[in-house]
Amino acid sequence: MNIVSVRHIDGPNVYLYKPIMVARIHLESYTEKESFHFPGFTESLIQLLPGLREHHCAKGEPGGFIERLHGGTYFGHITEHVTIELATLLGLDVHYGKTVYADGPGIYDIVMECKAYECQRQLLFRAADLVRQLTEQEVAQPTVEEILDEARAVLLRTGLGPSTQAIVDACIRRQIPVRRLGTGSLLELGYGIHRQRIAATITDKTSCVAVDIACNKEQTKELLREGGIPVPDGGLASSVEEALDWFHRLGEPVVIKPFDGRQGQGVCLNIEQENEVRDAFQIASEYASSVLVERYVPGENVRLLIINGECVAVSRRDPANVVGDGVHSIGELIEQANEDPRRGVGHEKPLTKIHVDAVVQGTLARLGKTLDSVPLLGERVVLRDSANLSTGGEAHDMTDELHASYKRFAERSARIVGLDVCGIDMVVEDLNVPATADNCAVIEVNAAPGIRMHQHPSHGAARDVADAIVESLFPGGKSGRIPIISVTGTNGKTTTARLIAHAIKREGKTVGLTTTGGVYINDELIQGGDTTGPRSARLVLSDPTVELAVLETARGGILRGGLAYDKADVSVITNITLDHVGQDSVDTIEDLIHVKSLVAECTHPDGTVVLNADDENLVNLSKRLKTRVVFTSSRADNPVVERHLAVGGTAVYVDNGYIVEANGTLKRMLTSVLDIPLTMRGTIGFHIENAVLAAAALRAAGVSRRAVAAALRGFEPTSNRGRCMIYRMPNGSHVILDYAHNPAGFQRIGEWLHRLPHQHLIGVIGVPGDRADTVVELSAQTLAPIFDAFIVKEDADKRGRRDGEIAEIMRRTLRTVEPSKPVRVVLSETEALAQATTMLQPGDIACLFYESAEALDRFLMDEGAQRVSDITVSTNRSYAML
Repeated sequence: MNIVSVRHIDGPNVYLYKPIMVARIHLESYTEKESFHFPGFTESLIQLLPGLREHHCAKGEPGGFIERLHGGTYFGHITEHVTIELATLLGLDVHYGKTVYADGPGIYDIVMECKAYECQRQLLFRAADLVRQLTEQEVAQPTVEEILDEARAVLLRTGLGPSTQAIVDACIRRQIPVRRLGTGSLLELGYGIHRQRIAATITDKTSCVAVDIACNKEQTKELLREGGIPVPDGGLASSVEEALDWFHRLGEPVVIKPFDGRQGQGVCLNIEQENEVRDAFQIASEYASSVLVERYVPGENVRLLIINGECVAVSRRDPANVVGDGVHSIGELIEQANEDPRRGVGHEKPLTKIHVDAVVQGTLARLGKTLDSVPLLGERVVLRDSANLSTGGEAHDMTDELHASYKRFAERSARIVGLDVCGIDMVVEDLNVPATADNCAVIEVNAAPGIRMHQHPSHGAARDVADAIVESLFPGGKSGRIPIISVTGTNGKTTTARLIAHAIKREGKTVGLTTTGGVYINDELIQGGDTTGPRSARLVLSDPTVELAVLETARGGILRGGLAYDKADVSVITNITLDHVGQDSVDTIEDLIHVKSLVAECTHPDGTVVLNADDENLVNLSKRLKTRVVFTSSRADNPVVERHLAVGGTAVYVDNGYIVEANGTLKRMLTSVLDIPLTMRGTIGFHIENAVLAAAALRAAGVSRRAVAAALRGFEPTSNRGRCMIYRMPNGSHVILDYAHNPAGFQRIGEWLHRLPHQHLIGVIGVPGDRADTVVELSAQTLAPIFDAFIVKEDADKRGRRDGEIAEIMRRTLRTVEPSKPVRVVLSETEALAQATTMLQPGDIACLFYESAEALDRFLMDEGAQRVSDITVSTNRSYAML
């Protein structure tokens, strides 16, 4: 078996509304072979992973997968279940899995819920190895435990730390959008203008200057001392001699710690002898070039967490210690303590495993003990003086016990340094006695404080300080969201999205827009190209100036990367017709509906889905949606619209030349179709449909009727670049460039062209190379009756086809359908247009369905063409869409 590729989709997708991992696997020699083809395989697998007995599979109850194994199932499916079981044993809450046939014999896609991509990716490869070994009756190497240990290390290295994970969890509870940026602790919360970023507990509001101050322990002390905060005396030393000098000046005992250390690393407390000073200086020097020597302040070590100027949690920290039983040595007691399931490596669990280092050795030496010493029954042995959780310490919640005066000291300290999220370390003689300058001291101010001790204290009540941090960024329970309008469908997506964005801009809001023509922030092109996937949507949603997002959301992006958002406020589906069949395992119109319906399904419960009631596929889709639906139609007598209005629903449709909004029996005219420039005085039926869809979406988004009408009347065809672009040639003929690329699109363009005054129609035609042969043939059949003569061209990007392959299919089909009409084949798009212009006589029209409009536009300009927005039209107007 060969795992060809693995990818991560972190948003809603066609399989699940949660992140998934998708692996393409080639079964190779296992193709068409099933579990029963290998005697003893099933029994060996169950013995190795007995938890597989609980897997449901298609049966929907425990034991379903085991039945499949005994009855026979393919090895892609088996690899899926083994991967999920390994993830379960590791403690990952993963349940969903699916294996689907891909694009050839023995090629499958394994899809599964994904909580930790790098870790689960590794488990997938290990699962495939296990399955292969068992079919070949080999002893599994590495063992399951070794696989889990290896994966656990990956999880620790690549997973979020406890502070960051707590913030993610708080955002999820409040339904604030959150995503991880990169592989570190940097998170992005919210969308657009409300976007905030946070790294561990450093927020967008955290001052860089304040962080620099907090990292300079000596400067911090000076500022606190000036602000009337009690701090221990001391100073910096860059040599042992300077450290000894401070030791003698301060008098014993002292504390020696790295100048800019963190997490208690290299800290030695209660130093009373010169030789201890030398040893402590050496330890601290391993973490910083300068060390701090301070007077040792006895008392309880307390951490106070300040968020936005308020003390939200207090923890008393006890240093790492063991309690003797009169039998085991200190080293053995440490090993026993580290077996506590609450202890892990680093920050992976509420407590950290106790690590024996030079500080522990030195602390024991001062006590006259070694790791081999056996403490008495009940004797408590402190292993180090510093009380950080990162060095094995324990936390006791004291938020309600500590006297309020200490909290005020800590709050003032945070204000002096200037940190919005701050951990204040204090030594307090008596937690219940009011603070004075003589009974406490601030020993450290910490930027980016860890919150594990508050979220998961060893003893006492847990404090949800992560929620307090999130509240400081999004006060008053705000969600951090901006309105999102998502537009999908087969045809008309770009125009509809542009109309919506145009109207929102007129309202004075900054709009982020994604389309097949690029990403725009208001009128500024940020990124060119076909930008209708999740990456482009994230660009918009991450922009801190954007107040509303309009996202054209295409099939390809949905399949390859899912959605960039969890819920839209308004979703629009223009229509669903035959296109893209034969791509990405989309083989039928039902497959297309399944893909595009994700946009409707991922609409906020209080939002609106706008559906074209002239499309039967969308009418059927509406029956399974729980969100409010607004129907649109090109005609007032659409029976779906009539039924919808009869039960009090809302619809927008065309009636007697006007766009009308109706709710129940109440009807209001928005504007005349004739007054919308995009429709070319009502002759372009598909643009009427786009205007109606845009109007419905805008009304659902809260835009007034008057503003919607004004926006439709104010949108010029030149703003809809790439769609129905009209050029008047010097001899009075015309050239039209359009992006239609499927049978339905060709049909709609044809209806419009035949209503324009013309002598002859010349079609410069082609379709993308990744369409199935049946779609290519249907496209040619649709185009055949529209034009009087044809030039067949091809896209520069053949999308896997041979040169001339698509053109030959179209030429052959045209000859069959319309044998009397002339057909030429000119593969180059620009050369095909050049030949078409030589054929044009006054009154003729050539229409080219382009791949790239820029070169064609330059050619026409060089030929003396003039871009126009209108052609004199016939008076026989019809508003029917089909």
